[in-house]
Amino acid sequence: MTEARTYHHGDLRRTLLAAALEAIEEVGPTALSLRDLARRAGVSHAAPAHHFGDKAGLLTALAAEGFDLLAQTLAGAGDDLLASGVAYVDFAVRRRAHFEVMFRPELYRPDDAALVAARGRARAALQAGVAALPDRGTPADADRNALAAWSIAHGFATLWLAGALPPRVGDDPREAARAVVSRLFD
Repeated sequence: MTEARTYHHGDLRRTLLAAALEAIEEVGPTALSLRDLARRAGVSHAAPAHHFGDKAGLLTALAAEGFDLLAQTLAGAGDDLLASGVAYVDFAVRRRAHFEVMFRPELYRPDDAALVAARGRARAALQAGVAALPDRGTPADADRNALAAWSIAHGFATLWLAGALPPRVGDDPREAARAVVSRLFD
């Protein structure tokens, strides 16, 4: 056994999550393997399974972490819907690996309690921007408005990450998102 494999990590769970994010940036979430993850972290091939059970367990932890980070990002935007939309796109660009896992429930355990709670916090943070709009109408209107805002921000972020937007959009995702999300107010 090499010296790297016998090293005791202070927080192996965090080390494995960080290595997983790095791997996802390189190969995507579906190609991630626990064996490669262990190699990247310099631990035995059994260590990831010990901490997460399996790949779905690892991706569940990443998705929950991602939704919590998204909730924090959106909360930082306050109750300004435009700022929330821009923050959403910025999150997707800066935390691409999380974003790629979060919206792929076939890869993780969508009924995991921590994940459900984190997803709820992110949803509440997104709805805060919609709730601050004047003349919201009925609760059903507010729900539809929140869905419309999320759809626009998420769709734009997904298109940006895929490189599917025309060049005239520019090279600054925040400014491009600001122009698109502002259409909600026209």
